[in-house]
Amino acid sequence: MYDLTQCVHHPVVSHDGFQSLAIATHRASTIVFDSAIAYADRHQQGPQGYSYGLYGTPTSRTLEAQLTLLHGGAGTVLLPSGQAAIVGIMLSVLRPGDRVLIPSSVYPPVLAHCQNYLSEFGIEHAVYDPLCGSGIETMLDHRTKLVWVESPGSTSLEVQDLPAIAAAAHRAGALVGCDNTWASPLLCKPLALGADFVVEALTKYAGGHSDVLLGSVTVGEEEHDTRLRAWLRTMGIGVSPDDCALVLRGIETMGVRLAHIGRKATDIARTLTQSTAVEEVLHPALPHHPGHSFFKRDFKGASGLFSVELKPQVIPLLDEALDGLKCFAIGASWGGTRSLLAPITLTTQEQGSGPRSRTLLRISIGLEDPDDIWDDLNSIFWRLEQVFKLTASPKTSANERN
Repeated sequence: MYDLTQCVHHPVVSHDGFQSLAIATHRASTIVFDSAIAYADRHQQGPQGYSYGLYGTPTSRTLEAQLTLLHGGAGTVLLPSGQAAIVGIMLSVLRPGDRVLIPSSVYPPVLAHCQNYLSEFGIEHAVYDPLCGSGIETMLDHRTKLVWVESPGSTSLEVQDLPAIAAAAHRAGALVGCDNTWASPLLCKPLALGADFVVEALTKYAGGHSDVLLGSVTVGEEEHDTRLRAWLRTMGIGVSPDDCALVLRGIETMGVRLAHIGRKATDIARTLTQSTAVEEVLHPALPHHPGHSFFKRDFKGASGLFSVELKPQVIPLLDEALDGLKCFAIGASWGGTRSLLAPITLTTQEQGSGPRSRTLLRISIGLEDPDDIWDDLNSIFWRLEQVFKLTASPKTSANERN
């Protein structure tokens, strides 16, 4: 071969004796075949075959298989984000004239999708109380094809009675999807509790390092896997093998990270209940929390995300209280190695009294030293408590707490 040809035709080298613990990152658009017949038959290989890089490489297949095993499912598909995974389920399942039920605690972009896009296709949505349990049956009719569950709920973290909701939905002929990002498959397995689809925003604990965007849908039955893969093909949706490799690496340490930050976050949440600046601490492991009994029944433990509802009197001091943080960063998302804070205004519709606005401080605990975490939290809550003319927050020092 001439030089220019040798530049683009790579030599074949032996792989004999090479075994790495790391999963290889297979990048590909074009997949080549041994013969014209093999190329002509490429679509007959089944869902695990390789025909084009958009539809999967050994790297993405490895991640799909690992998530399927962790959830005890029949198959997994990957999408560019957790929100894309939710939208993918809805658009592949719902048709004009259908109806989807979503909890009032749902991730806000899901509600926006229902209001702004599904409605244009003649697909209705209705919002239900996340704590209604089997009472959801009063909202189910022949048009209801999907019931969406997010447990714990976005920001407010209500824990839903998934088995009761799933049983009622299935009796009415509806499918059930569940966003399980808060818990990951290590702390909760929604398929075993009755869900048909389970979504993970792999961006969070599975990726674990705040540097990747990826989502997954794991299904309980093979027919749902086939339907989702067909939808992804027609939509031209695929994922990067580099992103898959990052998540595969993150999953290897997810167990130890979750165990550590779950313990620390629960300890911190309990202590913050003492602060006079706090109206309520929203953490599923606390006995007073909405749905706590379902948490004890269905979850193996807690992750590192919770929210603190602040008293109205301290809200004017919040911006200043968040200045000068040394450990926490202020930003969206969560589940990485860094501790994060996000001030959020949550508006809910209260029956008989109109909308109610609450200011929450969403806290994601990372892997920093506990004393450094407490130094920042002490500073924040000490400043907030000045409206009540207190001298310390919340009543004990970081060293006494840990």
